[in-house]
Amino acid sequence: MSKAVLIDGLSILNRAFYGVPDLTNSEGLHTNGIYGFLNIMLKILDEEQPNYVAVAFDVSAPTFRHKMFEEYKGTRKAMPEELRQQVPVMKEVLEAMDIKILEKEGYEADDILGTLGRRFEEIGAEVSIISGDRDLLQLATDKIKIRIPKTKMTGTEIEDYYSKDVEEKYQVTPSEFIDLKALMGDASDNIPGVPGIGEKTATKIIVAYKNIETAHEHASEIKPKKASQNLVDYWEQAKMSKVLATIDTQCPVEFDPGAMVFKDMYTSKAYLLFKRLEFKNIIARFDKDALPKEERLSPAVLLKSVEEFEQAVKEDLEGQKSRGEQAVAGIYYHPQKPEGLCVSLASRPEPYFAPAEQFDCQKLADILKNEGYLVGVMDVKETLSWLKLDKDGVFDTSIGAYLLNPLKDSYGYDDVARDYLGMTLPSEKDIFGKTSHETVFLEQQERFMEFVGWSGAVARRGVSVLTQALENAKMDKLYSEIELPLAFVLRSMEDYGIRVEKEELKAYGDALVSRIHELEENIYDLAGERFNINSPKQLGVILFEKMRLPYGKKTKTGYSTSAEVLEKLRSEDPIVNFILEYRQLTKLKSTYADGLEGYIREDCRIHGKFHQTITATGRISSTEPNLQNIPIRMELGRLIRKVFVPEDGYVFVDADYSQIELRVLAHMSGDEQLIQAYKEDQDIHKITASQVFHTPLDQVTPLQRRNAKAVNFGIVYGISSFGLSQDLSITRKEAGEYIEKYFQTYPQVKEFLDRMVSDAKEKGYSETMFGRRRPMPELKSSNFMQRSFGERIAMNSPIQGSAADIIKIAMIRVKERLEVLHLKSRLILQVHDELLIEAKAEEIENVTKILREEMENAARLSVPLEVDIHTGKNWYEAK
Repeated sequence: MSKAVLIDGLSILNRAFYGVPDLTNSEGLHTNGIYGFLNIMLKILDEEQPNYVAVAFDVSAPTFRHKMFEEYKGTRKAMPEELRQQVPVMKEVLEAMDIKILEKEGYEADDILGTLGRRFEEIGAEVSIISGDRDLLQLATDKIKIRIPKTKMTGTEIEDYYSKDVEEKYQVTPSEFIDLKALMGDASDNIPGVPGIGEKTATKIIVAYKNIETAHEHASEIKPKKASQNLVDYWEQAKMSKVLATIDTQCPVEFDPGAMVFKDMYTSKAYLLFKRLEFKNIIARFDKDALPKEERLSPAVLLKSVEEFEQAVKEDLEGQKSRGEQAVAGIYYHPQKPEGLCVSLASRPEPYFAPAEQFDCQKLADILKNEGYLVGVMDVKETLSWLKLDKDGVFDTSIGAYLLNPLKDSYGYDDVARDYLGMTLPSEKDIFGKTSHETVFLEQQERFMEFVGWSGAVARRGVSVLTQALENAKMDKLYSEIELPLAFVLRSMEDYGIRVEKEELKAYGDALVSRIHELEENIYDLAGERFNINSPKQLGVILFEKMRLPYGKKTKTGYSTSAEVLEKLRSEDPIVNFILEYRQLTKLKSTYADGLEGYIREDCRIHGKFHQTITATGRISSTEPNLQNIPIRMELGRLIRKVFVPEDGYVFVDADYSQIELRVLAHMSGDEQLIQAYKEDQDIHKITASQVFHTPLDQVTPLQRRNAKAVNFGIVYGISSFGLSQDLSITRKEAGEYIEKYFQTYPQVKEFLDRMVSDAKEKGYSETMFGRRRPMPELKSSNFMQRSFGERIAMNSPIQGSAADIIKIAMIRVKERLEVLHLKSRLILQVHDELLIEAKAEEIENVTKILREEMENAARLSVPLEVDIHTGKNWYEAK
C-alpha cells in the first residue's frame, strides 16, 4: 500500500523556531527554525519511508476561511522577524530537496492538507499529516494519522492520532472535535469560542449532545448555569467559531500525485544550501560520491616505505617549482592509537598516513623541512608534543583562523574547511562519536583514513587562503611576529611545568579545613541552628525567613543566594561575611587543595595547558589546572602560591607589569594629564583622587584613593554609574558624578572611548595597537542590553588586547634572550600581566636584567612601562 506524508509547513517551522535554541550562520541568518524543521521532517521520513511527500504553506500571512471574519485577522500575533526571515529560505531548501510545496490563495495550509489527505485516502493510500496544530485532529480516520511533534532538549517526540486515538484522549470523535473547539475556542488560532466554557465543560457538552446545534437546542439543560446562559448569549459567536475551526476538505487545490513523488532529497543543490546554512549534521547524510568534485577530499593511504615518500616529495617539488609556487605540504600528527603522521602533498590526491610503529615520523617531517617546504599544521603547539618543527617553516591554520575570527568556539579542520575553503566536512565528533579512534581504524579503516586525510589536506590547502586573508586584514605581522612564535613559547612552558610541594599542599588543605570548620560553627551560632550551608534553598530560608534580612528574591526553587545578593547584605549581619568566606574557602579546597593533586605528574610537576585561541581579546588562558584564577584578595587564597616551588638549585623570579592597561589607555588616548602623571612616576590613583575630589594631594584619604582606583580601572572596562555604585557601595548619582569628574580631569580619555565605540560601529570590529581585530556583532543587536554590552567591549578590547599583545611580545623576547645566552633559567608561567621564571641561583641577576629590559621595552609607549620584580623560594615569596 502506498503512503503519503503531508506537512504543515508554517506550523512545524514555528514549533521548531521556539523549540530549538537560536542559531545563526556566518552570514548572520537565523537558522534554528529551518534546522528544527529539517530534523523533524527527516525523522518522520526515515520512519515512514513514504511514496509521496508535500509541504503546505499559508499564502503570506495566514488567511481566514470566510471574509466575514476578517476582523479577527488583525488580532493574530505578529511573526518575530527572526522567524519571518527563515520562511523563504525554508521554501528554498524544500525546493532544492525536490519536495513539493503547495499554496492556494484564500486558503490556509490545513485546508490544503485536509483536501490532499482525503484525496489520497480515496485512492487507497495511507496518510500521515504532520502539524503542531491540534485543529487537524478533525481529519483523523482509520487511514489518516495526525502526527504532532514536540521539540524538547532531549530530542523530538511525536504524538500519533488515528480516529480511535482522538476519541480515547478527548472523548469525542474527530468530527465532534470541531464542535469542541467551537465552544472552548483557541487563542492561538483566533477562535473566540464561548466565554466561560473551558475544555472540561465543553467536553461534557459535546459528549452529551454531539454538536453545538443540538447543545443550543438543549441549552436550558446545560450546567453550570453560566455556561448555559453564555451559549445562548454568544450563539452567533459559537457558530462563527465552528466555521473558523472547520477545515475545508474540498478546497480547489490541484491533486497531482506524480508531482508529489518522493525522490532522492540529497541533491547537489540541497548540498550547497546546507553548506551555506552550516548544517554539518545534515550534510553528513550525503553520499560523498554525490558531492561536487571540488568537495571530494580523498582518504589517506598507508605509506609503504620511506623511499616511496621521498619519491613523492621529489615529484611534488618539481611540480610546484615549475609553477613558480612556494612548496607547501600539510601535516597532521595523530596522537591516539594508531599513532602516526599524515602528510598531504599538492601533487597527490591521497595524503599518506605513516604509522609511528613503522616509521620515524620525525624523519619524514625533516625531509619536508630539508627540502624547504612551508608546512601547514592544525595547532602547531600540540604538534610540537610529537615533532620538532621550525617556526620559520610552519603555518598554523588554527591560529590564522582564530585571528580572523576570534569569536568562534573551535578552529578544527572542519571549521577551516567551511569558513575558508568553501567545503563542509564532518567533524571529528561526527566521524568517531564515542568510539575510540583505534576501534574505527580496525573496523572502519576508510573512515579513519578520511579523518586523518582531511586533517592533513585542509592544513595544506588553508595555507595560501589564510595567508592572503591575514594580509588583507593587515594581521600578517601580528601572526608572524607574535602569535606563531608564542605557540613555541607556550609549548616550552607546558613541557617544563611547575613543581608542587605535596607536603605543603597537604598542610594548606589542612589549614583550609580548620578555617572552614570555624566558619561553619560561627554561621550555625548566628543562625541559631545547623543546616546545609551549601544548599541555596536552606540558606535562603535562614537568611530571608528566619533572620528576615532584606533583598530576598524568591524564585521557583527558593530564594536567590547568589554572590551579588550576598554582597548587598554584607553590612546587614556578620553571618553574611562568614558565608562569603566559607564559599571562597570551600572552592579553594575543592579546586586547589584537593584538585591540584590530580595534576601532579611523576616528576612532581604540573604541566598545565596554555591556550591562545580561546579569548576574543587575545589574552592567554590556562587550564588543567587554571592557574590564572587563584584568588588573591584574601590571604588564604594567596597562600596557595606557597605550594609552588622551584627545582633544587633554582629560585623563582616573578615580574609583574604595573598598571599596564591604564598605561596603554594613557598612550592610546593621548591624554596629556594622564601621560604627565605617569612620566613623573606619581601615584596615579592618588593624583586622580586629588583631581576628581578637588583635594590637595597631601590630604587625599585612603578611602578617596581607593575610590579613585576603582574609577581608574572601571573606566578601562567601560564601567557604568550603576556598576561603579555597586563596587563602591554608593548611590548611582554619586557614581555618575565620580565618572563625570574623571572625564573632566582626563577629557581626551572620554574622546578616545567615544571614538572607539563609533569606529567599531562603522567598521564592525575594534583594533589593538598591533592590529588585532575583535568583531563587534553586539553593536548591531536589536536588544538594548546587548548593544550596551557591545559598547563596553568596544571601549575595553583595544586596551585589554593591546596589553595582551605587549606581554606576549615580552614572553617571546625573554625566552629568546635566555636561549641566546645559553642560560639554564626558563620561563614557566604567565598569569595575565605577570611572568614567572624558574631561575638558576647563580643566574638571578642576569634573569632580572633580562626581564626588566624585555618587558619594559616590549612596546614603545608615550608613558614608561614599569615592572615590579621579586624573587623567592616559592611563588608566594616571589609575588
